[in-house]
Amino acid sequence: MPRLLTTPTKLYGLVAAAAAVAAVAVPMALTAAPASASTNQISIIQEPGMLDNPGTFIPIARSLGATTERMFIQWATVAPSPNATKQPNFNASDPNAYPARNWAIYDQAIAAAQKAGITVDLEVTGGSPRWASGKNYPKGSTSCWQHDVSYCAWMPNATMYGQFVHAVTERYDGHFTPTGASTALPAVHFWSFWNEPNFGQDLGPQATNGSTVPYAPQAYRALLAAGWKALQQTQPGVRNTTLVGELAATGYPLHATGHPGSLPGNGAIYLSLDFMRAVYCLSPNYQKLTGSTAKLYGCPTTAAASSKFRSQNPGLFTATGFAIHAYDSKQTPNANPSAINPSYATFPVLKRVEAALDKATHAYGSGKHFPIYNDEYGYITSPPAPKGKGDPSQATAAAELNQAEYISYKDPRIAAYGQYLINDPVPSAQQTGGGFASGLYTSKGKPKATLAAYRLPVWLPKTTVSSGQSVEIWGGARPSVLSPSGARTVSIQMQKGGHGGWMTIQTVNVAKRTGDFDIHSKLPYSGNLRLAYTYPNSETLLPPNVAGSTIVGRTVKVAVSG
Repeated sequence: MPRLLTTPTKLYGLVAAAAAVAAVAVPMALTAAPASASTNQISIIQEPGMLDNPGTFIPIARSLGATTERMFIQWATVAPSPNATKQPNFNASDPNAYPARNWAIYDQAIAAAQKAGITVDLEVTGGSPRWASGKNYPKGSTSCWQHDVSYCAWMPNATMYGQFVHAVTERYDGHFTPTGASTALPAVHFWSFWNEPNFGQDLGPQATNGSTVPYAPQAYRALLAAGWKALQQTQPGVRNTTLVGELAATGYPLHATGHPGSLPGNGAIYLSLDFMRAVYCLSPNYQKLTGSTAKLYGCPTTAAASSKFRSQNPGLFTATGFAIHAYDSKQTPNANPSAINPSYATFPVLKRVEAALDKATHAYGSGKHFPIYNDEYGYITSPPAPKGKGDPSQATAAAELNQAEYISYKDPRIAAYGQYLINDPVPSAQQTGGGFASGLYTSKGKPKATLAAYRLPVWLPKTTVSSGQSVEIWGGARPSVLSPSGARTVSIQMQKGGHGGWMTIQTVNVAKRTGDFDIHSKLPYSGNLRLAYTYPNSETLLPPNVAGSTIVGRTVKVAVSG
């Protein structure tokens, strides 16, 4: 949902939030048994600063333990003469036909991420150059190309977008050597096509004629088809990870009433699951659209034409996964689904999203069960968000981050857990009330409570137990995943009675691929519980003063009765 910052991220020196571990004692003998096995869930992080300054932010991302960097490559920032009304005379499918300086930040960031062992998820998205956009954009949109070219996406031309995807996917196929260079650029094999196509700021208009005629679903269908075709042309036979959807999780229905203006209209959000069904040309009860209704949605109008829909839209049926931006800062991760709009796709109702996708693919005879990639997520915190708006405190957000990841861990359909951002946005005249403050650090680089929760997540479904009763402890050492030296353990520490020194009561092995664990153990007493992890001294790709330091997670209060 949030837009990328259009001003450079404020640089800061990394705050080495390494906490001293007091009074570490010999581990106590506890009964521990493995619980449910972890999936191969990946950790995705997104931060505009990784493009602006990869030398600073990519080492930070590595220290956080994120295995995948989600990066936007925005069409209008690479295209020549993006403000022109007429397309320049160039071969838009050829990477060398674009200005070399426009590729530079992407080349640099991708190379830096891969050197740090971080996979790049490259999302080829808008805005679109003005020459590739439709006419009759609403009043005021002209200034969009003058001041914020990254976010102009008005009726983008799908064929031209496919040409751009061709250029991008050829450039990063692992074999492409730019003109004047001596070595090939690194390969990218993780792709996504267009960000939040159900959000008018990313793809407009969403609907026309007083928000009664849908436009964006068929526009996205065409963009995806063109991008998918281009990728098959440039990287044939390659085992790519491909994501479709990338939907904002909430929104407004067509024929909206009670809102200022006509929504979703030009710039608002189209209800997430309504949009998904429209893309698949399905009714609310998952029947194929027919006749005039099908025509309204740009869908096949006859049974014969509908029988070809699956083969004509391979991305909708054969992509690796379906991406949702499941933000819901104002509700807990386990909120009651019945209280949430049936067409929302927020975190508490991801099971509903899974069922909806199964019905959509099944309607065309496909048995596809899409993994869900929650690849853009986080909690806006107060502060800096103003009080009274429903956003959680930093401490509450930290706990809910861990609860959400625990729930994700338990759901085999959720393939990715995302974090947006590293830094809160720098306050500006356009961002009142703290902006989209879902970072792990403040805009000035100060650690937030969510930092400890993200690096060393911990969740106990029950925090009050009887003496001698085992309790489930789920958690992890996210930074261990990228450790080259095999530092695959995390310490469970307790502070008896909530006062005094901390004692290590157990050392736990974590999964190599995901860095997490899930055990059942008997707690020795009431007090506070946390995790601790020490970065190996041998790590050379971390920010200054991090290697060899010890970090701790958030504190959980536990009670052992009897």
